[in-house]
Amino acid sequence: MSKKKWLAAIVVIGVLAIAFFWGGNYPKGSVKLNESSLEAQSSAEPASTEQAEQSDTIEPSAGEEATATNSMEPSSQPALEPTATPDPDETAKPETSGKPAAPDEKATPKPTATAAGNESKAPPATKAPVKETSKPDTGKDKYLTDPVPEGKPKPVEWQDTTVDKNQKLTVTLSVTAATILDNMDLFNEDKLEVLPEDGIIYKAQKVTFYEGESVFDVLLREMKKSKIHMEFEMTPIYNSNYIEGINNIYEFDCGELSGWMYKVNGWFPNYGSSRYLLKDGDVIDWVYTCDLGRDIGGENGAAGSKG
Repeated sequence: MSKKKWLAAIVVIGVLAIAFFWGGNYPKGSVKLNESSLEAQSSAEPASTEQAEQSDTIEPSAGEEATATNSMEPSSQPALEPTATPDPDETAKPETSGKPAAPDEKATPKPTATAAGNESKAPPATKAPVKETSKPDTGKDKYLTDPVPEGKPKPVEWQDTTVDKNQKLTVTLSVTAATILDNMDLFNEDKLEVLPEDGIIYKAQKVTFYEGESVFDVLLREMKKSKIHMEFEMTPIYNSNYIEGINNIYEFDCGELSGWMYKVNGWFPNYGSSRYLLKDGDVIDWVYTCDLGRDIGGENGAAGSKG
C-alpha cells in the first residue's frame, strides 16, 4: 500500500473518530456525514426549490391552513426523524409569501351605471295627487258668526276700535230675570234670595257711554257703579266676553237651557256683546232665558247673543 493511501486511511479514521465522539450528544440521525446522505441531500434540493416556486403561485387560503392545523391532534401526528438539517434560507420564508388571493367579486355587488350618474337609484316614491275638496261655504266668518240679516249692524272686533272719551253719548240699559218667575219649578232654590220679586235687577234707564264702546263695556261699567255682581269670561273662539252670571244668577240656574242673552233695539244679535259697537240712542236689554231664547222671542239669535 502506498504512502498516500495510508495517509488517506488515517484521515478517514480520524474523521470517523471525531464524528463518533462529537455526535454522541445529539439525537441519532440528526447528521450523517456519509456519501449516501450527501447524495440524498443533493437530490432533495431540486424538490425544495420546486416547492418554493410553487408557493409563489398557489397558496392555500387562511381558512384552509387553520382547518388543516386544527384537524391534526398532537398525539396523532407521527414523530418524524429528520435526516438532514433544514436550509436556513427556506425556513426564514414567511408563510404569507406569494400573491394575495383575489377578492370575491360576488361579495360586493357593483352599482349599475346610468346616463345621469354612475350609480342607479330607485325612483323616488311619488304620492298620488290628492284632490283638494273645498269646504262648503257656510257664510260664517272666522269667529263662527252666521251672516247678519240685512239692515242689521255687522260685528266689529273690539281690537280694532278706539274709544274716544271726548264724545259722550247715551243709551238705555236694563237687566231683568222676570222669566224665572214663570219657571220657578226649574229654578235653583238656593238662589231664591237673590231673585227680585218682580225679576228686575237693573231698571231701564239712560246711561252715558263713549264713542267706540260696545254693549259689554256699558254693562260692565254700570254693574260696577250699582254694585251689582257680574261674572264673565273671554271666549277667544267667538272673540267676545261671555256673561256667566249677573246678581249671582248664573246660566243653568233655571234649567239646562237657561242663561243670559242681550238685545239691542229689540233684535237679538247673533254674535257676542263685545263685538256690538253702540250708537247714540240704542236700547240695550239683558234678559235671562229659561229656554234658549224661545221664551223671550230671541230664538233666532240665541246662539250668538247668549252672553
